[in-house]
Amino acid sequence: MHVSIIEDDPVIARAVRTAVKEAGHECTWVGDGEAAVRDNTLLSSDLVVLDLMLPKVSGIDVLKAARSAGVRTPVIVLTALGTVPDKLEGFEAGADDYLVKPFAIDELLARIEAIQRRTAHKPAMELEAGELHLSLATKRLTLAGRVIELTPTEFSILELLIRFKGQVVTRKMLCEHVWGFDWDGPTNVIEVHINRLRGKIDKGRDGSFISTIRGRGYALATT
Repeated sequence: MHVSIIEDDPVIARAVRTAVKEAGHECTWVGDGEAAVRDNTLLSSDLVVLDLMLPKVSGIDVLKAARSAGVRTPVIVLTALGTVPDKLEGFEAGADDYLVKPFAIDELLARIEAIQRRTAHKPAMELEAGELHLSLATKRLTLAGRVIELTPTEFSILELLIRFKGQVVTRKMLCEHVWGFDWDGPTNVIEVHINRLRGKIDKGRDGSFISTIRGRGYALATT
């Protein structure tokens, strides 16, 4: 696996690069956000470790630019910004995991290996539920042939609901799928995203594609 480190602190970058190489992966280092965008670092990597406080172009902007271009390379944010709003912003921008400095190298390596396991077996790239058609390749949702724009979080939520259509998907399942760990932020964050998703896919319908199962989670209609 080819891991890229986008980090302006040379001491941290060298330590991470050494550890990643010793773990058996190829590893490159990019020192600022401008170079990462210019060189399409996310597109050319299997996994990226990304600092947010980068010179020239911020890590958040690097991530947003890649996600808006359809790049789905897994990204672990590694930053000193550790508040809940900081984490929310990172995940909303498209981060797959979030680790706060100071950090343990062993924990970072464990998170890299966890992401590698999750992405080792690629799922089907086209998902359907009734008139909903989700393309994982293009990150596009169509409803009865009409394209509907989704945020990365909305897309991930709908992906899991379609995979388990007709079954209850718990909030814990959604949090782990979207953010990769047990959510410790606001308890209504999933509900907020579900409501936004409903607003986009339920226009003109008498009912909703997504049912709330009180005390358990959500379920997507099978037709």
